[in-house]
Parts: sequence; structure tokens; C-alpha cells
Amino acid sequence: MVSSPHEAMHRIFQQYPGLFSGVAEVLGIDFPQPTSFTVLPNDLTETSPVERRVDTLLRLESEHDEPLLLAVESQSGKDPDKPASWAYYASYLLTKYRLQPLLLVVCQDRATAEWAAREVSFGPRQWPLLTLRPLVAGPHNMPVITDPAEVRKDLALATLAAITHATHPDAGVILKSMTTVLRDTPQSIANPIIELIAQGLGKHPAAQLWRKLVAVDLSFYKSPLSEEIRDEGRAEGEARRAAEDVLDILEVRGIDVPEAVRERVTGCGDPEILRHWHRRAVTAPTAEAIFEDE
Repeated sequence: MVSSPHEAMHRIFQQYPGLFSGVAEVLGIDFPQPTSFTVLPNDLTETSPVERRVDTLLRLESEHDEPLLLAVESQSGKDPDKPASWAYYASYLLTKYRLQPLLLVVCQDRATAEWAAREVSFGPRQWPLLTLRPLVAGPHNMPVITDPAEVRKDLALATLAAITHATHPDAGVILKSMTTVLRDTPQSIANPIIELIAQGLGKHPAAQLWRKLVAVDLSFYKSPLSEEIRDEGRAEGEARRAAEDVLDILEVRGIDVPEAVRERVTGCGDPEILRHWHRRAVTAPTAEAIFEDE
């Protein structure tokens, strides 16, 4: 299972290598349709102690053109050192594989995407030696897909688009269109997409919305995320019932329960603490007394 938005934005190309064709079409670049894909080692380390790794590296082959290398980098913010690293990657890949390299940078915010899309020249201004021109996919140019029919046309592209639009005002509609389609999608295909979107959304508010949609619309799936959501639901239900038991004992005993006590009890999600309060509630002279020995 991927562990962060950074991972999701490039590893989706490992899961669905054909995704680059859809992205290239969105970006208006005419690349031939690849006929095969190979995920290559991403380690670009040389014999020197400096370790360099591109996020994802693919070899793309097509029917008529020569193979090319696609390096996919996930970028979460502006980094003045990155252009030099990317230029190094391109030079190293060309030297190692003797194939033409291409760099695709995937971003979740417009400012970073526009920064990454700039042409960067290396060498004296009078005679630049090298010009870096990455392709960039981000919220500024990826489609906002809210129609389930459009999602079905290219599920991988729709997944990447949902991730890049994590902060879009219509994120709820975008994610709802995904679960609408995933309801009718074989579990073996749907599960990786469920996990990729969950991790790709990271800590954005849309991540919680996605979890709720998965819990309701895709409750019949047994993906790691859906199982986690169900476990959380069971734990929350047990904590809620335990809190109600504490308050019931106090009320049956005729003890006044101030609002502050009620909020503290119902807001507690720790079963062990609630069990302790439950035992104290049997003999405590006041509602506040259940907390006295803490």
C-alpha cells in the first residue's frame, strides 16, 4: 500500500503504465500509442556515494518509433535544486540506456506546477549548454472529471485527475463520480484505485470525504482501506456505547450530569478509560468524581 500523495502521484504510472498516453493527450503532445511498457529500476546511483533515484522510470515502446524512457517525478513544492537533479537524470538515463529520456512532473498545486513547467537553461547566458523542458501534469491542466461516463473511458486517467484536484472546490463531485464507477468495477481493479486515491489525497479535507464515500458506496469491498474504515467504525460504535453506559449509570443513580462532564465522556474514544469511568460511576458521589483519580 502506498504511503503518501508523493508516492501515489508517480506509482500510479507503475500500476497503469498506459496512463501516459492519456496524460500526453490531455497535455496536447503527440506521442505514438505505446505497444508495451517496462518498469525499470529507479536507482540512478553511480559509484560515488551520492545516491540519486527518480520516482518512477518506465521504458515505453511503440510500433513505429524508437523506445523512449519516461521518468515520472512527484513534486509537492518548489525546490531550487530540482532542475539540476532532473537534468542529471536525463543525462544519466541517456548515457546508461542509450534511449531518449522524457520527464513528467506531477503536482497537486498550481504554483508548483507552473514553477516546474518553466524551461531552465544551464550554461552561460551567452551560450546555454542544456535546456530542461519537463512535461507537467497538475490542477492547471488535468481534466476535472465529474461525469461517471467520462471516468469509465479512462479509469487510470480519472484516478490521477482526482488526485491532482485534491483541493478543487468540486472535489466531492469528482470523488463521487469515482465511487459510482467503482461500484460496478471488478474488485481486483477497484482496490488499487481505492488505495491510490486515499493515499494521494493525503491530509487534505477531501481525504475524509473519500473515506466516507468508500464506507458507504463501496462497503461490500474488502480493500485494505475499506477494512480499516470498518474497523474504525466498530471501534467508534463500541466507544459510543461505553460512553452511554457511563452516563446511564449516573442518571439512574439520580446524579446530575453537567454538560462539561457529558461532553468529556462522549468525546472519549479510549475503551480502557471509559471502562474505568464506568466502574467509578457506580459509587462516585458526583459526576465530576469519576475523573478525580486521573
